[in-house]
Amino acid sequence: MYKKLRTLQTIDESGAVLIVRLESAGVAERVAEAAIAGGFRALEITLSIPGAVDVIRRLAAKHGPSGVAIGAGTVLDEHAAYECIRAGAQFLVSPQLNPAMIRTANRYQVPTVSGAYTPTELINSAEAGADILKLFPTEAGGIPYAKSVLAPLAHLPIMPAGGVTLENVGDWFAAGVAGVGVGSYVTKAWQRDGDFARVTEAARAFLTAVAEARK
Repeated sequence: MYKKLRTLQTIDESGAVLIVRLESAGVAERVAEAAIAGGFRALEITLSIPGAVDVIRRLAAKHGPSGVAIGAGTVLDEHAAYECIRAGAQFLVSPQLNPAMIRTANRYQVPTVSGAYTPTELINSAEAGADILKLFPTEAGGIPYAKSVLAPLAHLPIMPAGGVTLENVGDWFAAGVAGVGVGSYVTKAWQRDGDFARVTEAARAFLTAVAEARK
């Protein structure tokens, strides 16, 4: 199977991308490892983390061969895109539409998740060649907004990022989203007592809810 299609298949089969946006590279890597142990197969390491590219390089080298897709998030331009691809990122995520980033990714056959909110932005992102459309920000409109947007645009693979919880993930899929991006529920589960095993538990619980929602 073609590399790009394999990554997209991994994201599709997972139904969820873990957004790792934390204060340090060390914590981010521990959280990612714990989440992978809990079943996550698609993880976005955001470039807002100091040393994020090195984290991507290590995780991709370690887990890529076993089918885990390690992606880069907060990719704002083509320069960051190329650096992340060279480090082994298997998909790129941006909070906004940047056609140059998408062109760079397509040149190297790396899938893109492009941020958009309005119907115009969503269509423009699709026309620019984005593979998945990241509905962002989602907190303001939430599930009702996603449902409204998807009524005329049901053919687009839309994935909300933010505001997705264990309790409402079923409602998001019922609204018609192709997958979900989740962050704090999983990535900050350890903060109660410093036990990273809680991240593994939260990952398992969330992925179980996703599987139930997609039945």
